[in-house]
Amino acid sequence: MPQNEYMERWRKLHGRRLDHEERVRKREARAGHKASEDAKELRGLRAKLKQQQRRKEKIQMKKQIKAHEERNVKSATDKDPSTPVPSYLLDRSNPTQAKALSSSIKNKRADKAARFSVPLPKVRGISEEEMFKVVNTGKRKNKSWKRMVTKPTFVGPDFTRRPVKYERFIRPMGLRYKKANVTHPELGVTVQLPILGVKK
Repeated sequence: MPQNEYMERWRKLHGRRLDHEERVRKREARAGHKASEDAKELRGLRAKLKQQQRRKEKIQMKKQIKAHEERNVKSATDKDPSTPVPSYLLDRSNPTQAKALSSSIKNKRADKAARFSVPLPKVRGISEEEMFKVVNTGKRKNKSWKRMVTKPTFVGPDFTRRPVKYERFIRPMGLRYKKANVTHPELGVTVQLPILGVKK
């Protein structure tokens, strides 16, 4: 377990209060009253910070509303375009759904709720010689138990490095990838999405 997840550890060991859900529900119900009171009562720097936070929330809310409005927009392009279209593109209708998709993906990414599966049906296995480079360590460079990763690698957000002396697999920062370019098969839109995890 990562070093900073002591609250999750406590929760797993001891559980929650019996009235936890009720308390959370009441707190959320009172949130509007609390925000209103803060807007009236706060002064000085705290008031400025509160208004900045509220402004960001409103921008996010407007983006979500816009995305909901755009969601069902789907209209083919005009029948008589100003520029001639190649013969192989004549039977293709270009829906304007791509914009709605990209904006909804942006919102999901902001909410950290994007769940996209990347289909990788045929993946070639890589040999250890190709994937790792032997790193010789020690005063006489005769210890060869360390390995350096030479291919792009994914490191999760809860990854904690071991002390450098005892680190067996070295993952260079330049080869750590957190995002992947995913192409939507129907719309032909390529979007950059965060990688959630890698399965063997």
